[in-house]
Amino acid sequence: MATNPGTPRRLGGRTARRALGLSGVTEIIGELRRVTWPSYEETFRLSVMVIAVAAAVGAFLGVVDLGFSSLFDIILAK
Repeated sequence: MATNPGTPRRLGGRTARRALGLSGVTEIIGELRRVTWPSYEETFRLSVMVIAVAAAVGAFLGVVDLGFSSLFDIILAK
């Protein structure tokens, strides 16, 4: 009987054992050692930038919300 190429195949015994064993953990640790981590200054600067942008977007959306709220109050003649 022919296999359907669209159906997923089961993992082989060796691959399944490797996924459950310690070799996967050691590979993860090896990859994390190769990561170029940002400096403290860069992390601090980018964090401040994210907070500032989030505050600016929040303020803008708050003003737009107040505008629409006032507009609907006028339209509905409250």
